[in-house]
Parts: sequence; structure tokens; C-alpha cells
Amino acid sequence: QVQLLESGGGLVQPGGSLRLSCAASGSIFSVNAMDWYRQSPGKQRDLVADITSGGSTYYADSVKGRFTISRDNAKNTVHLQMSSLKPEDTAVYYCHARLWVAGGNSWTNYWGQGTQVTVSS
Repeated sequence: QVQLLESGGGLVQPGGSLRLSCAASGSIFSVNAMDWYRQSPGKQRDLVADITSGGSTYYADSVKGRFTISRDNAKNTVHLQMSSLKPEDTAVYYCHARLWVAGGNSWTNYWGQGTQVTVSS
């Protein structure tokens, strides 16, 4: 069974930094893109950053220059380094990965359970 396990959320003051991590485990044959999404109460879940298996990245305009996504293909992990955090960054952050499970026949989307990030003084 494949799982995505996130860590690193918490409470931070405006201007501070946090690093989120997500590890995919289980019978994984291959990992395609890995992403971070976030969702605030009453709002839709939005893409924050994306990284392909080749290392190409995408960032939402709201986080460009402040957040950095990276991944370790050997460990099936993805990280999100968040700096210069603002109160509007407060949300539940979700890890997402598109995986090919060992013995499977298609790419499948998997989600982590979410980790709360609160930016407040």
C-alpha cells in the first residue's frame, strides 16, 4: 500500500521559515511529478509548487521567490522550503504525487494527509 507522509508544519511568525517534507512509501515502481497544494478554510485547494522527475519546477505567483521545492528521487521524497512567510500563507499543505505502483497498469494520484502551517504573530 502506498502512502505519502508529510512533516514539518507548525506555527511561525511572519517573516519566518518552515520546511515541509513528504515521503512516499510502499510498492512504488516509478514517481512522476510531486507537488505541494494548500487549502485555507472555505477556499479551494490550490497548487503551490510542482517538480517533475527531471527537476523542472513550477511555482504559483504568490510564492515565487519565497518558496523552493526540491526532491530526492532515490528516496521518493519532496521538500518545500518556505521563507519570508506571510499570514496569507496560513493553510493546510498537502503533498501530492503521481505514482506507478509496482504491478500496476497506470499512473495514479496519491495525497498526503495534510499538515497545518500557521503564520501569525
